[in-house]
Amino acid sequence: MSTQAPTAHPAVTPARPLAALEQRGIEPVPVEERAGNPLQLFWVWFAANISVLGLPLGVSLIALGLSVWQSIVVAVVGAVGSFAIVGLISIAGRRGGAPSLTLSRAVFGTRGNAGPTLVALLSRLGWETVNTSTAALAVVTIVSLVIGTGGDAKSAPLVAVLGVVLFVAFTVAVSGMGHGMILVVQKWSTWIFGAVNLLILAFLVVNVDWSLVARVPGGSTAAVLTGIGTIAAGTGIGWANSGADMARYQAPRVSALSLVASAAAGAGIPLVVMISMGSLLGASDASIATSANPLDAIRDTLPHWVAVAYLMVSFIGLLLSNHLSVYSAGLTTLTLGLRVRRVHAVIVDVVITTTASLLFLLVADGFYGPFITFISLLAVPISAWVGIFLVDMTRRRHYDPDALLDLSSTGAYHYRSGFRWAAIGPWLAAIAIAALFMQISPGRTAWYTGPFHDTWIGANGMAWVLAAAIGGVLYALLGLRSAGGSR
Repeated sequence: MSTQAPTAHPAVTPARPLAALEQRGIEPVPVEERAGNPLQLFWVWFAANISVLGLPLGVSLIALGLSVWQSIVVAVVGAVGSFAIVGLISIAGRRGGAPSLTLSRAVFGTRGNAGPTLVALLSRLGWETVNTSTAALAVVTIVSLVIGTGGDAKSAPLVAVLGVVLFVAFTVAVSGMGHGMILVVQKWSTWIFGAVNLLILAFLVVNVDWSLVARVPGGSTAAVLTGIGTIAAGTGIGWANSGADMARYQAPRVSALSLVASAAAGAGIPLVVMISMGSLLGASDASIATSANPLDAIRDTLPHWVAVAYLMVSFIGLLLSNHLSVYSAGLTTLTLGLRVRRVHAVIVDVVITTTASLLFLLVADGFYGPFITFISLLAVPISAWVGIFLVDMTRRRHYDPDALLDLSSTGAYHYRSGFRWAAIGPWLAAIAIAALFMQISPGRTAWYTGPFHDTWIGANGMAWVLAAAIGGVLYALLGLRSAGGSR
């Protein structure tokens, strides 16, 4: 007898009202219920990337030694290019109608898929922690402007806790409802808060010290490559294993090119604007890079009333990113095997990120070091998965919906004891080799330095690219013959 995943729920009718709670878990969406279009995904990705987190990424580029103009080029290549990869993963969602990591069972096996799924969950929880912490810092900064309290979390702990609680409550209110609610919220938020962002950012441009910006020297080619790697790892690569989560509702007739374009343009446009603005702020004030609060630049650059307005918009922008991240994390948690409904998985994930955010705000020293270390570290295993998954997609046009949920030993994707070593082996090898070129350094003292960190690949932060290449090549050699494209 086949053992079906406990998360399967009855089919949901296409005409369900907006306020209805999405009941579907990770089970594939029936073809007759897939009526989405690429424009919906454009709004989803635009709204998810309109947040203030682009500012610290831009500041980090200046800290690498790049000029503002180089930073803008790096933002275009890194953000648009990496989200094109997200669009490619979305094609699998259209084909199989299931979340990314559920489809990944066909590649790694029903048990072997636990490794990539756990990494994906850590990535989502990490980004939710960053979103929640930054939103709380926005509240701290607003209160400091209005009533003169401390400007960082440790000097105003009660305000920081209040910011976390507010942000989490708003997040659950939308992401817990599911796919339909997210589509509507993201679309209208793009128009409303995108316009407000542009207006307030105009004040930033006027107040930037352009004489200091003009004096920032350009960086080397190596620094530019490092910057591209940093931006790609901090934007699209972090979302790559969530590409199919929203695309599973796309109509079968939707073209692959339109899915790639919707992700690349939808996320690329706001990211280029925000990262470019962050580089302008970093170039005009070198102290921003060492600040414990990445929003100090807003407080110190704008008039108080404009700063308060922008910080309120920033809080909402972070919510738009967190809605999608929490929704995806819930699906990933179900794929990992937690025996609860999707909405309950969302609550579990939020509890974890709330705790992590409070520790990050009240215990950790600084913001930029841990932030960049986090995105660089997880980029390696995620990129290795991306390389293997994309190569598999070249042969696999169909995913067996029953086999994706069948965890028994007779399931088509059970392979050998639940493991498909033709994919797991390349994934582990890619991570191990790439780790030799990495350095983990959240502060001034490095925690780990690989023996090949001083080589061109290591020094330029290209370990994640190496991981993708090794994973993809090894899988092409070992796994394509057994990819089972007809399954």
